[in-house]
Amino acid sequence: MSSGLEKVKRIVKITGFVNATDTYTDHPKVVNGCSELLVKVFPEGVCEHARSAVGVNGLPLGKCVCVCMHVSVCVLCHSR
Repeated sequence: MSSGLEKVKRIVKITGFVNATDTYTDHPKVVNGCSELLVKVFPEGVCEHARSAVGVNGLPLGKCVCVCMHVSVCVLCHSR
């Protein structure tokens, strides 16, 4: 059974919003976890993405982190 992940051709960009206090400055370290997971899930070459990490003082529903991804997919492809 296919997961559909094989249709992902490239992770273009991720933007991580980190719920933090005004004095917290390690937002990029938090978003590193997302990048590291993507590298484990996808084969080499798919995860060479741009990345932004932004500190905010509130996220919906009290969430700690929100990650938005721009992903290039091939809807007609069956394999990489």
